[in-house]
Amino acid sequence: MDREWNDSQPIYRQLRDRVVAMILDGVLKEGDPLPSVRNVAAEYRVNPLTVLKGYQQLVDEGLVESKRGLGMFVNAGARNLLLKAERQKFLGEEWPRVRATIERLGLTATELLNGATHPTQHPSLDDPQAKPAESNPPKKER
Repeated sequence: MDREWNDSQPIYRQLRDRVVAMILDGVLKEGDPLPSVRNVAAEYRVNPLTVLKGYQQLVDEGLVESKRGLGMFVNAGARNLLLKAERQKFLGEEWPRVRATIERLGLTATELLNGATHPTQHPSLDDPQAKPAESNPPKKER
């Protein structure tokens, strides 16, 4: 887990999000134990209650379970549950902004796919006489 915190959201929420990322990335698999509250608190220099609150959110969401005396463990199906929720969140919150940016810049599907692996330079930036290749005309606002 990253040791830096940001001010955009509470630390317990950032802890929760880091565990979620570890599950999605396959670092933590079904049945794996979460790092102990004490170890996380000591390693990241946060209050154990802060760690516990982040972990409790994961329990409330059904992603992990607490086994008395043993610790917290990733539930079966947690990754699939997270994938479904994260996809819905992306499509509902992030994709509209990404799509608006794509439309604003007039990017084509080919440019997007090629740009991910081979960034291309815009022709008009290299040669002022060159015309941009296949761009979408800006939409008129009403």
